[in-house]
Amino acid sequence: MAAEVDVPQPQALKPHASGPQAFEPCTARPRALIVTADDFGLHSRVNLAVEQAHRQGVLTAASLMIGAPAANDAVERAHAMPHLRVGLHLVLADGDAVLPRTCIGTLLDKHGRFGDNMVRDGVRFFFLPHVREQLAREIRAQFQAFARTGLALDHVNTHKHFHLHPTVLGLILEIGREFGMKAMRLPFEPNAPLWLRPWIALVKARLDRAGIFHNDYVVGIAGSGRMDEAAWLTALASLSGGVAEIYCHPAIAGERALTDGMRDYRHADELQALLSPDVARAIRALGARLGGFADVSE
Repeated sequence: MAAEVDVPQPQALKPHASGPQAFEPCTARPRALIVTADDFGLHSRVNLAVEQAHRQGVLTAASLMIGAPAANDAVERAHAMPHLRVGLHLVLADGDAVLPRTCIGTLLDKHGRFGDNMVRDGVRFFFLPHVREQLAREIRAQFQAFARTGLALDHVNTHKHFHLHPTVLGLILEIGREFGMKAMRLPFEPNAPLWLRPWIALVKARLDRAGIFHNDYVVGIAGSGRMDEAAWLTALASLSGGVAEIYCHPAIAGERALTDGMRDYRHADELQALLSPDVARAIRALGARLGGFADVSE
């Protein structure tokens, strides 16, 4: 059993200023840090890691796959951890749907799962009204399923960052408002390629116009599945001003990969990083406020 690390409880923070400066390099320390585990509910190994990382480590938030096989177990654990901020990890690619194939057959394969051809699906979302209608139906169903858990909705993001797609983002903004959505992840990483930055800026502008709070930048995209202790210490030493989110995919070690797309993920190393006393000390040294999106947006 890893020793407990001393990390402050979530604290409130006034909203950050929005505008183009959010994408500019800054030498200031971050005002707030959100530490998130994605894929909560995917497997019992993930759920166990989330609980351990929150109770004994630096984890402050988790994004729940509401239609995943171990979602009910994740919800039970979340209710027992009142300081863990839980958001909705919408799955619209490479995962399980909430609705049956009879309701959204144009979106799912013969096994009732979303496929992983996001380019093809993105084109269909944009151009085909009947596909958009079914997409909206599934997004609403996932919000409804989350609402039934009784958990406070801290934030919303999407599996594989599919809300970068304008149609997906538009539907989330429209439907999420009905369910009290107040915050979303902005998947902007400081080392993002130049060609992607104008697209991210458009997403940021839409979130700002809709009054949806978001992080200023994120760490974990380029290092997905490889956020070990060394990666964390490097990231923490490089954080700039504003609200930072670092996300990862911790899980207890097992014999099989959690999914085919995660065969190279080092889940156990990512869990150990969240439990690392050195990581906890580096976070304390930042002097940043810690918590979920709700804690840093008020």
